[in-house]
Amino acid sequence: MTETLIQAAQFFLSLSILIVLHELGHFIPAKLFKTRVEKFYLFFDPYFSLFKKKIGGTEYGIGWLPLGGYVKISGMIDESMDKEHLNKEPQPWEFRSKPAWQRLIIMVGGVAVNVLLAMFIYAMILFTWGDAYLKTENVKYGVECSELAKEIGFQNGDKILEIEGVYYENFAEVPEAILISGASEVLVDRNGEKVSISIPSNIIEQLIERNSKKGFINIALPYIAHKFSKGSVAEAAGIQAGDQFIAINGEEAQYFSDYISRLPSLANQEVDISVLRNRDTLHFDMTLGTNAKMGVYAVPASELITYDRREYGFFESFPAGTSRAVNTLDSYVQQMKLMLNPETGAWKGMGGFISIGKMFAPVWDWQSFWNFTAFLSIVLAFMNILPIPALDGGHVMFLIGEMITGRKPSDKLLEYAQIVGFLILVGLLLFANGQDIVKLLK
Repeated sequence: MTETLIQAAQFFLSLSILIVLHELGHFIPAKLFKTRVEKFYLFFDPYFSLFKKKIGGTEYGIGWLPLGGYVKISGMIDESMDKEHLNKEPQPWEFRSKPAWQRLIIMVGGVAVNVLLAMFIYAMILFTWGDAYLKTENVKYGVECSELAKEIGFQNGDKILEIEGVYYENFAEVPEAILISGASEVLVDRNGEKVSISIPSNIIEQLIERNSKKGFINIALPYIAHKFSKGSVAEAAGIQAGDQFIAINGEEAQYFSDYISRLPSLANQEVDISVLRNRDTLHFDMTLGTNAKMGVYAVPASELITYDRREYGFFESFPAGTSRAVNTLDSYVQQMKLMLNPETGAWKGMGGFISIGKMFAPVWDWQSFWNFTAFLSIVLAFMNILPIPALDGGHVMFLIGEMITGRKPSDKLLEYAQIVGFLILVGLLLFANGQDIVKLLK
């Protein structure tokens, strides 16, 4: 319960930051071009608001429906569907009276702020914490495979050499390159022999249907005893620090995750644990308690494999942060292409607010929080610039058409487009969050 509350708190804080800054991206140029802004709201306020205060002709407030936020600009057909101004002559302070280039800047302001914000956050993350990454060549124990990975040909201990003929230096990019980039072939080193593995086109659909908590592949790490908890049954049985766990009741179990997944079913039972001590294989009998734990802490990953680390100076961090934001955007675009391709089945993994909330760390970690906030800022920018009426991109589409043709679309056309766009967005919102509810019920 505590973990869920921490995730929810991070989600609402992140969402609030992104919404306020996005709306400021519209608000500031509107004010600069002397356009009247009637409302500036965090979250939506149908029927009532939690807080509101009028300052200088603008009502600032907080709504009760956390599905976004908005600025209401005079003389603009927006999600409020306020058409009262259409029956009056355009006023100098209204949005519709401004030149097309000014209206365009006002509309792209929110997306521009989200992109710049992501760049800035990534830059500050690199400046504050640096960048620790694992080179693919340093994954000396190979990969640990999910059941799906094993079924298509991977084996525990495989070392990734190439994906579609490309070598990825940073191992963090490997799973995405296999799953998101549409790779059809992966070359691995298996005990000194090169083996080619074919990747099915519907790999993501299969992974979603399995709902594997292991993901697809992970870094393989041996389970080596580091220290023991008080009352450890393993220590009492004779296991020592430095022993490497290799089997449970005679069945191979080399990785920590094997013990996490298999020991719970052996609670209150006597088990035979095999370990490797120097070059000798030893067997120890022990009776697990009701919690099914042996009481053994594993040697940390940082002591088993070598991570590379790069520190960034203040000015050096900005181009690096920009590069990371661009790469994040490119990765997200690739994911959206998969979502829109029915053959991949990736749409089954679409989720709403619950899925997003669960992606935050279950403990409050500022580095993790800002990383995910930067990612969400990129997502918000991309989704808002889509040419769907009711989104910023829909307004931009009509404005560019006006600037090219020299003809302004009629207010009636904009009104109908706004209705259609709103219905599309509601449909997507219901579908995505419906997916979350289905997953919860399952």
